[in-house]
Amino acid sequence: MEVILLEKIANLGSLGDKVTIKSGYGRNYLVPQGKAVPATVKKIAEFEARRADLEKAAAEKLSAAQKLGNELGKLQVVIAHKAGDEGRLFGSIGTNNIADAITAAGIAVGKHQIRLPHGAIRLIGDYDIDINLHSDVIVTLSIKVVAES
Repeated sequence: MEVILLEKIANLGSLGDKVTIKSGYGRNYLVPQGKAVPATVKKIAEFEARRADLEKAAAEKLSAAQKLGNELGKLQVVIAHKAGDEGRLFGSIGTNNIADAITAAGIAVGKHQIRLPHGAIRLIGDYDIDINLHSDVIVTLSIKVVAES
């Protein structure tokens, strides 16, 4: 299946690229999400007419993500969690807990944007996590996990 991308997609292409993908990926994800349109003659003509508007919207999204990234870089996040004597947590801290802590600190972030390179956090300490705000903007945030008293 050939589609025209309406925004930059990681490992696939950028705005306006005509790419060949598996039909299920296009039908079930890209087209319903508004990230691509089928590459028919009519859709190609419509895309070329809207190209300037789409590029402007993409630039605005990128600048908003960069601004949010600068704000996140200044943020200090501390998460208190129940822990045992050796520093092991009762349970673990995942993307949902981290997203809630960042949102409580004043910046709204979704759990789908958080990347934990080594899986869920199970020990007390300092951790660096990645927050994927945009396909071109990935912010590394340092969080501190402390024992709840």
